[in-house]
Amino acid sequence: MRGTTWTRLALAGCGSAACLLVAAPLASAQTPTPVAPITLSPEESQQVCSEWVPKLQKRADNLEKRINGGPEVKGSVANLKARAADQRAAGHTARADQLDQRATKRQGRIGELDTAKQKLDAFASAHCKPAK
Repeated sequence: MRGTTWTRLALAGCGSAACLLVAAPLASAQTPTPVAPITLSPEESQQVCSEWVPKLQKRADNLEKRINGGPEVKGSVANLKARAADQRAAGHTARADQLDQRATKRQGRIGELDTAKQKLDAFASAHCKPAK
């Protein structure tokens, strides 16, 4: 009888622990944390406008040039497709398929870059004053 009581207590404890483990993520997923707005001082805003916005715009432009580059540009879509063709000619179809998938995914990044550039331009026009 004594062993049965301990077994029941152990099962009840494990069962309640399992319920807590399952319910904890569900409870936290239901209540999203509010995001506070970001406020910048005029000096910080000027720093963002003069340093960060141009850097991010240049980075986006460079990424777009790389993606749209020719077969000689490492990381371009054309380079990935040329490498896939070489792998397919050598009989490595699995590797060629991987390179084709990377090329397709990379080509899809152009739309994301365009969206990012539009957001940067909108931020710059709304918050950055032209130098006098």
